[in-house]
Amino acid sequence: MMNRQKIALITGITGQDGSYLAELLLKKGYVVHGLVRRSSTMNRDRIKHLHDDPKTYGKKLFFHYGDLADESSIREIIYKTRPDEIYNLAAQSHVKISFDIPEYTADITGKGVLAILEAIRDFQTETGRKVKFYQASSSEMFGASPPPQDENTKFSPQSPYGIAKVFAHNTAKLYREAYGIFAVNGILFNHESPRRGENFVTRKITIGIARIKAGLDKKLYLGNLDAKRDWGYAPEYMEAAWLMMQKPKPDDYVIGTGETHTVREFVELAFKEADLGDWKKYVEIDPQYYRPAEVNILVADARKAKKILKWQPKTKFKDLVKIMVRADINEIKK
Repeated sequence: MMNRQKIALITGITGQDGSYLAELLLKKGYVVHGLVRRSSTMNRDRIKHLHDDPKTYGKKLFFHYGDLADESSIREIIYKTRPDEIYNLAAQSHVKISFDIPEYTADITGKGVLAILEAIRDFQTETGRKVKFYQASSSEMFGASPPPQDENTKFSPQSPYGIAKVFAHNTAKLYREAYGIFAVNGILFNHESPRRGENFVTRKITIGIARIKAGLDKKLYLGNLDAKRDWGYAPEYMEAAWLMMQKPKPDDYVIGTGETHTVREFVELAFKEADLGDWKKYVEIDPQYYRPAEVNILVADARKAKKILKWQPKTKFKDLVKIMVRADINEIKK
């Protein structure tokens, strides 16, 4: 008897992580369903190549309108698609913006996870089918805890986003322990790519540089240049997420490079890659980009993932900066 094709449901499929995960799962022979929010403009640039491929869309890839704020739509999609694996990548994921819209952030990033897990619990009870659940946890949950941070580090979030992620993380853990649901938490440290949202600092830098190089802008306005982050390459982190779901037992894993770099280092390397000379001529500090509570340093201790998942980051910091700068320079040229 032939093995049945695995079915995956991805929330946040139109985001950076969702687009890379969709590509990965399709390559692995999955049927992929994506949750898409209804809006007046189509925000599907990152998955346009998949949507426009007649061999893929409507055959191996399907979109469904829904929203993490609308529990009935989540429930309906789970019952309709009958997935083997659900990857929850949807969130209001911008830290600075979470201070402006804290209630919405709590609803989507936190409470939305509870809605998915409740739907999974009912679906499993009614159908007898097991569903695996991946929760995209975040290094922002560690906040003020001293580095390096691993699976046992105390959570000390410094933003409404971090707080909402802690709620979601603990909810997934509770449903695993109380109801036996296969729920894993991937505690991912910062992961970037040319598909990163344009209001995130790394992408803001690379787009700003591309615009300066093209003569469209003269300045790049940034906030705290001393913040230190552990930056990796997004497609590799989605591979780690998939690996977690293939293990016989569900568990939580920290994913990161174990290296830390300042925003200033990212700026220096990016300007060098663009061959623009001294970055200080172009960069100005604007206090509006400071966070009300700053997370100064995040560094992953990913030894558990290396040992159990056999996962290793491959793309070096320097190469990541190069990939992003070149992509945005080419995009502006187009």
